[in-house]
Amino acid sequence: MVCSRGDSEEKGDDMDVRPSGIHHVTAIASNPRANAEFYLNALGMRLVKRTVNFDSPDVYHLYYGDRAGNPGTIMTFFPWPDAPRGRIGAGQVTTTTFSVPEGSLGWWAEHLAALDIPITRPEERGQEDVLSLRDPDGLLIELAASTDHHDTDPWDGGAVPPEHAVRGIRAVTLTEQEVEGTVEMLNGHLGFQLTEEAPGRLRFRTDTTSDGVGTIVDVLAVPDSRRGLVAAGTVHHVAWRVPDIQAQENWRQTLVEAGVEVTEIRDRNYFTSIYFREPGGVLLEIATDGPGFDHDEPLLELGQALKLPPWLEPRREQIAAHLPELEVKR
Repeated sequence: MVCSRGDSEEKGDDMDVRPSGIHHVTAIASNPRANAEFYLNALGMRLVKRTVNFDSPDVYHLYYGDRAGNPGTIMTFFPWPDAPRGRIGAGQVTTTTFSVPEGSLGWWAEHLAALDIPITRPEERGQEDVLSLRDPDGLLIELAASTDHHDTDPWDGGAVPPEHAVRGIRAVTLTEQEVEGTVEMLNGHLGFQLTEEAPGRLRFRTDTTSDGVGTIVDVLAVPDSRRGLVAAGTVHHVAWRVPDIQAQENWRQTLVEAGVEVTEIRDRNYFTSIYFREPGGVLLEIATDGPGFDHDEPLLELGQALKLPPWLEPRREQIAAHLPELEVKR
């Protein structure tokens, strides 16, 4: 056993503030229209922001989520046209699990079958009722029927009825060749608590007092797995949420003092971010909850127009000319 549940809870209790859950997951795609059609029409999510990669503004950065793009509901993509296919493997987030209401998986199975999207039911997940599928680039997605509390605002303007709609990101799965360093990062540095153990799988929760979205982190030990290759169809990073920049600054200082190499705070317009890697190689982020996606356009108009941060606005004409059309069939 890597660490005991009691050890984990003791360390977690010593943390004044821990990241309260997943803020977002960011992945790589290829065709932006195929990506948007899948997440809007197949998964019924809302396109809450149409912007660009601030570090490489010749490519879109597309954000999908609930009605308001609440933290914990956000899946984002950098869609590079003609990007090579990546390889899902060790040192990556290998599965992103979305939460849907209990009793909804029958509806989802029929809905996805009508779209000719293959689904499977993982056998190793015990009593969890889960559907697995892949997006157009091969990214592994799960839908988990859950009774967890969902303090989110499901989108009712898309292809999925609100009673079956995605509530948010329930969990991410990290696949590792060796788990000891990863466990130390999650449990020892970030204060996540070990709650379940099964052969080859450890389950952590960011907060055992809450059953909201985005609180689960599964770690798979696969010693003979190949290292993953980040490109289309793979996750680039996962972000944890904190309430404000003061908490983020405190976390940055704590991680630096622990010997972790951390970036400076970066302005992402809708939140601020710091980035670091866990020992197995997965890129992690700590992002603030605000200012949110409606600070530069009205809530009812989210995702309809290309939005740029103030420092890129003078280059709008040049940037827009290099972006492909993004008309989505519904």
